[in-house]
Amino acid sequence: MHTCSRLLRLALLVGAIFGAAAVHAQDALSTIVQSKKIRVAIPIDYPPYGFVGADMKPQGLDIDMANYVAGKLGVSTVELVPVNSANRVPYLLSKKVDVVISTLGKTPEREKVVDFTHAYSPFYQAVFAAKSTKITNWADLAGKTVSVTRGAMADTELEKVMPKGTIVKRFDDHVGTLSAFMSGQVQVVATSVTEGAGMIEKNPQVEYKLLLKDSPNFMGVNKGEEALKNKLDQIILDARKNGDLEKLSRKWLNRSTGDLPL
Repeated sequence: MHTCSRLLRLALLVGAIFGAAAVHAQDALSTIVQSKKIRVAIPIDYPPYGFVGADMKPQGLDIDMANYVAGKLGVSTVELVPVNSANRVPYLLSKKVDVVISTLGKTPEREKVVDFTHAYSPFYQAVFAAKSTKITNWADLAGKTVSVTRGAMADTELEKVMPKGTIVKRFDDHVGTLSAFMSGQVQVVATSVTEGAGMIEKNPQVEYKLLLKDSPNFMGVNKGEEALKNKLDQIILDARKNGDLEKLSRKWLNRSTGDLPL
């Protein structure tokens, strides 16, 4: 009797261990579908992709895309997690979010730790300055002060082309980057064309100078989450075919999606 009791306890223990392992090994898509909840990293300091509206709620192209994805997955709860350029990938790797939809560009460095979906929206990086500031090629940046957001695509691309003697001032968010330029703390700003257009609208003396990179936005998921990546790819492909991506781009960027890469 005592032996049977021990065997029963052992069987229950083994079952618990394997049960826990099965839960741990469950893929992200299954967890999302079963819990009917998805956690999405989104920007709130980067209009028109993500910003806080008058009602104090996040809005923008990336927020619309996050809600669109949630609808296609059939989940009832969308947890929008505000991130910045520096912490969005760490949030994904630490499982604080299931997917990143936050103006995430594809780079070789990021591809080592993140799996990317198909592109879902256009995005450009460029250098802007006052019309009176002569910048016709990269050599002209020597001796000039440039603001850029730490860890953003513009930061990475600027490092590749800036000449020796360029003075770079890095900020933790886009608000700080743009404020430094608009307040005259720096002579040049490296940022997205979208934000550049916003600056030019506020100050016609600012102009586009040089293109850093044509860099579409992709969603990011953790390595090994093939089921989630494939599902998101299918949602994006369907949205391209039925015109939903085009509508989002027209709504927030006032331009076509163009030829987005797969």
